[in-house]
Amino acid sequence: MTKKSKRWIIEKKKDHFYLMAKREGYRSRAVYKLKEINLSYKVLRRGAKVVDLGAAPGGWLQYTAETIGRNGLVIGIDKREISPLPYGNVKTFQLDVFNEDVEKLILKEAGSKVDVILSDLSPNITGVWEVDVARNVEMCDRVLEIADNVLKRNGRLILKILEGRGSQKIISKLKRKFSFVKLFRPRATRKRSAEIYAVCLGFRG
Repeated sequence: MTKKSKRWIIEKKKDHFYLMAKREGYRSRAVYKLKEINLSYKVLRRGAKVVDLGAAPGGWLQYTAETIGRNGLVIGIDKREISPLPYGNVKTFQLDVFNEDVEKLILKEAGSKVDVILSDLSPNITGVWEVDVARNVEMCDRVLEIADNVLKRNGRLILKILEGRGSQKIISKLKRKFSFVKLFRPRATRKRSAEIYAVCLGFRG
């Protein structure tokens, strides 16, 4: 094990949000990012139909399922396998978001367009910042393409963005597509991270 890996494990065991997630039964500390955003902007509502892109390991799925209630539906999609969750309102699929069948799958499983899209998608970090940001921009563009096809008019989106070259173009696109766009950095975000979340309301369709 490298020194970097050892340091990461030590930091993880001391991390407040990691420990809280473990104590409360959530699969990832990232759940507290979504929770803080939702408490501020009420993106998730009872009975909503939601798509979670980049859903593994499932922390956001857990919180969403609890928040939207049994009459809602959350569809989780990730190229990694998502272990089964004990919620009747969750459907999960192992599929790359760049697969051209994603939109068809969502519309089929939801039975209509959806109210909310969540995206915590992140590239495999190479350490070459320009490469990582460029890959994130591609992912954000793909999420917007999916939104154009499956998100209801006046729908809502939470999108993770890595700040860097190209990220402003994504933000400009969001402002054209949504009536309200707010950049938000949750408290659970690691200090060294360049990620922010765009909270987008009022999809213009």
